[in-house]
Amino acid sequence: MKKLAIVMMSFLLIIGSLPLSALAEDNTGKESDTGKYSAKDEAIYGNLDAGGALQDMYVVNTFHITEPGEIVDHGNYTNVRNLSNLNKIKQADNKVRFQADEDEFYYQGDMKKQPLPWDIAITYVLDGEEVAPDQLAGKSGALELKINTTANEKADPVFFKNYMLQLSLTLEPSTFDDIQAPDGTKSSAGKDTQVTFTAMPEKEETFIVSANVTDFEMGPVNISATPASMPIEDPNLGDMKSEMQSLSDAIRDINQGVGDLKSGISDLGEGASDLSNGSSDYLSGISELDQSSGELVNGSIDIRDALQQMNQSLQKNSSGPDLSGLKELPGGLNKLAGNLRKTAKGLDNLRGKYKKAYGKLDEAMNGIPVNVSNEQLETLRKSNAYQDREVVKELVKTYTAARKAKGTYQAVKTAFDSVSSTLDQVSGNLRTMADEAEETASKLENNLKNMDQMDAMQDLQQGLSSLSTEYKTFHSGLVDYTDGVSNLASSYQNIDAGIQDLSEGSSSLNSGASELKNGTQELQEETSDLPGEMQSEVDEMMDEYDSSDFEPQSFVSDKNKKVDVVQFVLQTEPIEKKDDDTTNEADKNEEPKGFWDRLMNLFQ
Repeated sequence: MKKLAIVMMSFLLIIGSLPLSALAEDNTGKESDTGKYSAKDEAIYGNLDAGGALQDMYVVNTFHITEPGEIVDHGNYTNVRNLSNLNKIKQADNKVRFQADEDEFYYQGDMKKQPLPWDIAITYVLDGEEVAPDQLAGKSGALELKINTTANEKADPVFFKNYMLQLSLTLEPSTFDDIQAPDGTKSSAGKDTQVTFTAMPEKEETFIVSANVTDFEMGPVNISATPASMPIEDPNLGDMKSEMQSLSDAIRDINQGVGDLKSGISDLGEGASDLSNGSSDYLSGISELDQSSGELVNGSIDIRDALQQMNQSLQKNSSGPDLSGLKELPGGLNKLAGNLRKTAKGLDNLRGKYKKAYGKLDEAMNGIPVNVSNEQLETLRKSNAYQDREVVKELVKTYTAARKAKGTYQAVKTAFDSVSSTLDQVSGNLRTMADEAEETASKLENNLKNMDQMDAMQDLQQGLSSLSTEYKTFHSGLVDYTDGVSNLASSYQNIDAGIQDLSEGSSSLNSGASELKNGTQELQEETSDLPGEMQSEVDEMMDEYDSSDFEPQSFVSDKNKKVDVVQFVLQTEPIEKKDDDTTNEADKNEEPKGFWDRLMNLFQ
């Protein structure tokens, strides 16, 4: 009796707690008042097999009621269930009608053949071979688990474009060892390891987890999808923009330096061209002089021998010489004077050509620029301002060689300067000797008229002896001079060839410098506003994940309005070893107990 009294009291309490609408059914057919709600939420729950294929799905709909009454919702459900009270829910023609009280109202709708916005495929590779999930439990080896997420073309694309997927796996240490997840985040969940992956909106991803497994078992893969409306603060780009501005300024300075270098190389090209023309003229002149040196030396030998012969003849016949041959001596001396003046004139012509060629050489050498510093050259070597690095290397190499050539020229310039004065001095000496020869010839003619006087003969003998001796010295110097001219003509051919190569190289170098300048100019234009471009890129990236303008819509039906939150909660079935224990036959045959049976069992 005591137990019966307790059961009856419990029954009265349960009955009293139920709303009257749950105990009395409205059979009058009168339409209830229309209720109102401020927003509706949808939570889509899906069960997937271990390979990622959808098995079943249901939706829990939550209404935030503002006025009690009848609410109409839309959805192609195979079955609906009231989760708030015991009131019946009417379903017909994809419409769901129910009576809702204040606050919140929940009901569940089961769905079939409703495609998810994502195709999810999970594959398992053990020791290099793909294994079906139902064959994997209890196995050991090197496992690679691969999860592919792609857009489902059969579903509304709005969810794939605006929702972010999060996938998580919980791995037990007794089963999984040496866990690798390159694109995932590992964290500790008690003694277990949790691996989480994230797929951003509009992104199809492939996630891989590898591990060594022993006696394989694995819990479900949990997958959730929510709108990608996470708040992201704009990054502080102050320091980075300052660095980008410094880089932009450095590129501008490089461009200016390359401009100066191009101008210098242009001047070098013009100077090398002038040098090439002057060198060719100089080579022609020195070669012409070298060719005439033989005639000059042979003529000088004849004069030397004639003087020596006359001097010896006078020495042998000093007591009573035959003076008949002396009558021809004034003519010989005058002829000698003419040859000397002709030689002097030839030297004057050579000096003029040399002066002209040397002037061009000096002008070209002085035109080689040296205003590009070693620091600028080093900066240019290290920069990536121009794609063709070989042009830059050749440019620097040629410029360095040209600057070295100018330094060498400055060092030997004194020798070049002395050539003109030496030629002028030799020419003057030849004219002086010609004057002396003519004077001697004039004196000889006068003295021949008074040959009876021995003093005159002695003077003549002494004069010829002195002239013969001095001319030997002059001839020796003339031979040395012509040998020097010959050596200069021979060696200058190599110098001229180098100058011609320099001229051609400078022309190519000038072309390369122009291309380099165009490249650095383009680079400067493209990097002139690096901070602004970086800010624009960051803004664009931020906008990509900004879903502030996204308006939620119903996954169940586009007829549903005032949708606030729609989220997906998916789960794969676990992979477990089969239980060998047999189930008690009595437990198998035992029918499930109803509510009243379970209530009565509490008091037994």
